[in-house]
Amino acid sequence: MIDLLALGVVGLRTRPVRAVLSGLGIAIGIATMIVVTGIPASSQAALVRELSALGTDTLQAMPVPDQNPPARLPESAVAMVQRIGPVRAVSAIGNTHTLVRRNDRTDRSNGNGLTVLATRLDLLPVLDARIASGQWLNPATAEFPTVVLGSVAATRLGITTLVPGGSAPQVMIADRWFTVVGVLAPIPLSPDIDRSVLVGWEAARAELRFDGRPTVVYLRAEESQLETVRSVLAESINPERPGQVLVTRPSDALAAKRATESSFSVLFLALAAVALVIGGIGVANTMVVSVLERRSEIGLRRALGATRGQIRGQFLTESIVLSAAGGLAGTVLGLIATIGYARWQDWPLVVPAESAALGVGGAVVIGVLAGVYPCVRAARLPPAQALTSA
Repeated sequence: MIDLLALGVVGLRTRPVRAVLSGLGIAIGIATMIVVTGIPASSQAALVRELSALGTDTLQAMPVPDQNPPARLPESAVAMVQRIGPVRAVSAIGNTHTLVRRNDRTDRSNGNGLTVLATRLDLLPVLDARIASGQWLNPATAEFPTVVLGSVAATRLGITTLVPGGSAPQVMIADRWFTVVGVLAPIPLSPDIDRSVLVGWEAARAELRFDGRPTVVYLRAEESQLETVRSVLAESINPERPGQVLVTRPSDALAAKRATESSFSVLFLALAAVALVIGGIGVANTMVVSVLERRSEIGLRRALGATRGQIRGQFLTESIVLSAAGGLAGTVLGLIATIGYARWQDWPLVVPAESAALGVGGAVVIGVLAGVYPCVRAARLPPAQALTSA
């Protein structure tokens, strides 16, 4: 095996320029395969990330509006939703039906168009929200008269930034002063929260006579099970009156995301197949030309006693070594190009594992297939004819 490998490499070493150019052909083919799968995969990952930010795994449940008497969700709504298997996170808010004022000199009927909401402490991760200034409510502050302002509410109340270590501003809710401990950044998925003043659940009960019934339940579930969760959500929240529960339908971004994943998968397969075929044709052409140009060498080796099997082995080995070297170089070049382009576009780097594996493995297979005909043709050359044609 070692002797056969050494013999196959001899032809490449004696013609280094031809070897480099031939290997370059297969390298370009494999690099193309890596690039046309890696770059679209990275682009897909960036697009999927943007679509996911639009709430492809979120649902909302609320009472059906305009009912007489008004529909209400039970206090156990969050606990019931948490029992649904595919649900990963759930939280809720409750309308306290009170007004917020900047100070006690403001007209009592002027609530600045803002809503005072009781909130659970786990609301932020469910809405993918973040704090712009200050801090979020914690188990201690949630039981005292403290609030967190939505981005729009903070602007209307004139409290957009909290100075660390400084005196905290206050707002008045139902004739009671509440200390502002945080300001939220804008929440694209829930603009209603931007126009709200958020009070801890227990503080709302104690200070604002909140009845503890949520008005909106937010949840995140496994995307593949989102429709299933939606179908049982109303019955889970209010088993006695599921018709009084309104559940939002999945985001249109979810359908777009699934369509994107499907179309990209088909594109990957088509482009990879074209690249591999082109690389195989290039190697086969190179080996056929090599056989034609080296007939004198073949005739001399046959005259010295080399068998047809040994001639076949020599040229097949040369084809495999050439393809493997080109495949390795192409894989490296393809990875470098993909990494560079993904960083330039600020995309997450994604290279399908099968593409990297096919870089070298596929090249070897190509070398075997492309070298079959040339090596058989070389072995069939009669020694006398090969020497005469030389």
